[in-house]
Amino acid sequence: MDRQHVPRGALLASNLPQLQNLIKRDAPAYREEFLQQWNHYESIRKIFQINPDEQAQNFRQLVSFISQVAQCYPKETADFPSQISSLLLESYSTLSPDTRKALVQNLVMLRNKNVITSIQLLKTLFPLLPRTTSSTLRTFVRKTILSDIRTANMRAKNHKLNRAVQAMLFGMIERGMDGEVLGDKGKLRAGAAPVDGSAKQSADEAMWAVVLAKELWKKGVWNDAKTVSIVALGCFHPSTKVQSASVHFFLGSEDEEDEDSDEDEGPNVKGLQHRREINKKTRSADKKLAKSMKVAAKKRKEKRNAEGVTPNFPALQLLHDPQTFGEKLYDCLNRYDKRLSLDHKILIMQLLSRVMGAHKLCVLGFYSYVVKYLTYHQLRIPAILVSLAQSVHSLTPPDVLTPVVRKLAAEFVHPGVGPEVIAAGINAIREVCRRQPWCMEEDLLGDLVEYRKSRDKGVITASRGILQLYREVNPGILKRRERGKEASMNKKGTEPLPFGHTPDVPVNIEGLELLEDHFEKLRAEAGEDGAEVEDNEADWDGWEVDSDSSDSSESEGWIDVDSDGDQNLEVSDSEDDTLPNKKNKADATTSNQASEDVTSPPAPRISTLATTKILTPADFALLNDLRIKAATDAVQAGGGSSTKRKLAELEATKKTMSVHNTGLMSDTFVSENDILGPRKKAKADYEERLASIQKGREGREKFGSAKGKRKKDAPSSSTNREKARNKPIMMIMASGAVKGKKKASLRDKQKKLRAHVDRSKKGG
Repeated sequence: MDRQHVPRGALLASNLPQLQNLIKRDAPAYREEFLQQWNHYESIRKIFQINPDEQAQNFRQLVSFISQVAQCYPKETADFPSQISSLLLESYSTLSPDTRKALVQNLVMLRNKNVITSIQLLKTLFPLLPRTTSSTLRTFVRKTILSDIRTANMRAKNHKLNRAVQAMLFGMIERGMDGEVLGDKGKLRAGAAPVDGSAKQSADEAMWAVVLAKELWKKGVWNDAKTVSIVALGCFHPSTKVQSASVHFFLGSEDEEDEDSDEDEGPNVKGLQHRREINKKTRSADKKLAKSMKVAAKKRKEKRNAEGVTPNFPALQLLHDPQTFGEKLYDCLNRYDKRLSLDHKILIMQLLSRVMGAHKLCVLGFYSYVVKYLTYHQLRIPAILVSLAQSVHSLTPPDVLTPVVRKLAAEFVHPGVGPEVIAAGINAIREVCRRQPWCMEEDLLGDLVEYRKSRDKGVITASRGILQLYREVNPGILKRRERGKEASMNKKGTEPLPFGHTPDVPVNIEGLELLEDHFEKLRAEAGEDGAEVEDNEADWDGWEVDSDSSDSSESEGWIDVDSDGDQNLEVSDSEDDTLPNKKNKADATTSNQASEDVTSPPAPRISTLATTKILTPADFALLNDLRIKAATDAVQAGGGSSTKRKLAELEATKKTMSVHNTGLMSDTFVSENDILGPRKKAKADYEERLASIQKGREGREKFGSAKGKRKKDAPSSSTNREKARNKPIMMIMASGAVKGKKKASLRDKQKKLRAHVDRSKKGG
């Protein structure tokens, strides 16, 4: 029987995967078959634009087929990517979820095959983020955008792509900047007031722009000032959600809900709550949900403790025009005070204070604004006090801070409040005065110092802290008996520099002579000068060094200058020596100075190491270690309190340097613990009590009675009768059994006696 013959074109038309495979092997040979499918796609696309539900499955198959072989026929499929993009952007709401997903996936495939550029792909994907309602598709689009930008910047910075994407992000935020600030409180809050679709869409677009910029910064793809400018623009967006996300970026704290977390965050709480609302309500399901929420909260807490909440210092330093940025933040805070909730206002306060402290800005209206919140019964008052202290710096006018310090003392430091409030108030005043000592009044300082006689440990510590501060910075404002031994004996240097004055220009690096002596010792032990050069080259590992300048300096070398003509040259600091008629007077002055040098202490040694050697970062680390060692030796030799304080300062400096190198600079700013001070140990929660129990069980063989299990041949515990024999007689007399025997009736006593006699006869 003859096999029925089927034409090749009909066979391939019904089997697109086979035709796709054949085209990839030999594209010119199957060009006619491809054009046939292309014409079929064009006709179905026109039908699909009129009625998307008709032939949707066939349309998705043809789009997938053409995307797979588009690179084989670039001329014929030149308009194909633009058709897919326009279909997604213009008819997105009318497309079915499967069609949307298929079109997005095929567009990404075209980018992977280099049929389209990254800019063309991102121009289509960015508008889809705020419009899509599918969490799966949204996650896919987000990951695609981030991975595409990261791949483009992997080997070198793709400045063209970065500029285009940053311009798109700027546009997404700027489109909604003209809207009205609704706030998150009162009648005009975002949830209560009706919002039109355009305002909501612009808020969603701005939110996604901020989220993507934060994610690219976090992954290290973008670390320039333009990224910071994008997020800084989001701080002034009318939507409070966009403001909150932008402010959290500068504060260093992550949002509570991170959708793109790749790590294991425990159970999905949102999914469990949604499932609980749909499914049948049972007690066991409630218990499971509560347990899952507790596990998720524990995971988040462990992550926060591991990573820490640290300010984003590089972003704060890359701000363009920080003064204008700070003034805009204060204007937003002051203008919309009644529309914003307290938590949101505290976020803005924290950012404004950190910008003021980092760049030494003067936004004087902030101090008059924050005064109304300085009451001990104010919610979240520790965070407000932290913001106030962080905003103060050496260039803040003392006249502006003096009323704030008075307000703090009047509200927090008086007998009508608890000791915790007094300690917090004194600590806040101390942190403000540490940055600007001239804002303190003499009478007020005397009253604060008297609190060191309190009975509460926290108040005593806070009062001693402010006393020690002014012993160091301005002992003259203290009473004579409170200045301390060192300040009382020292006649000069009892006052800080006046406001607006700068210290003298340093002429030497402190402790450099220790490093010079160390190098001399190493050189003497090694006996070679070449060892130092090798160490220098090793110390510069990981640092950029200009090779051209170093090579030229080595080739040129030092130039020897003949000094024969300078034998008769005389140099004098006094102008009188140049006059011949005052020569005798100058000689007398020289003799007097020589006699004074015999009795005066020797001048401090000035090292010349910095003029003969380029100090590396390793040299500065070694210098700090040598200074700590010298200070430790001085303390062990019987040095006073000043020597101990110097050692503590050097150790703190070393800690700060190590923290700076690792990128964790949380000690630079004030924390709430600095304001609250030492407190009594809080009651331990369940996890802490369990950890303490487990720690107490370490080293024990078994849990139980040592008498019953380890001191017997056969491990067993004692019986109740044995335990009853060892009870005290007073406990036995007060027991229910003894009292019951005393109160028993005659009939009951006879029954018990008869039972006892029967048991004895039976041998029981």
